[in-house]
Amino acid sequence: MSRFKILLVDDSPNMLKALKRTFKSEGYELFTVLSAKEALEVLKKEDIDLIISDENMPEISGTELLKLVKVQYPLIIRIMLTGLVNFEVVKNAINKGEIYRFFNKPWDDFELLFNVRHALKQKVLEEENSQLKSNLKQQEKYLRQLEIEYPGISEKKMSADGSIIIDSES
Repeated sequence: MSRFKILLVDDSPNMLKALKRTFKSEGYELFTVLSAKEALEVLKKEDIDLIISDENMPEISGTELLKLVKVQYPLIIRIMLTGLVNFEVVKNAINKGEIYRFFNKPWDDFELLFNVRHALKQKVLEEENSQLKSNLKQQEKYLRQLEIEYPGISEKKMSADGSIIIDSES
């Protein structure tokens, strides 16, 4: 798997620096922006795996940004940070943005790193599962085509002990 790309969105340059320090040793490719509008521009150009957004930003809130991301880029994992502890904000972020996790500022570095690692591992597993399902569908299609061309080719005869019986009549 290639290097994961993470987009960090916060209107505070100091918060972005702190987030970058948190992820410094993880080997992720980090993109930092000061607004939701800038984030949307990065998303047009980069194949982002995970976005971490502040809630309280001018023009477009983190909830609205993550809601847009959910619609336009549903495979991107969405995490929200906020300094505001407001039940309505949390509820809206979860319901509208379908966020993966919600963290209060100041965040616990270990907890944030653990959850990001877990989310990215889950994303890889989901992508692999999707690829396996796609491969299986292709194999089933090929087997149906073979069955049309060679009737009975997909049938197997089994003995009572579970071994496959090979018919020598040919």
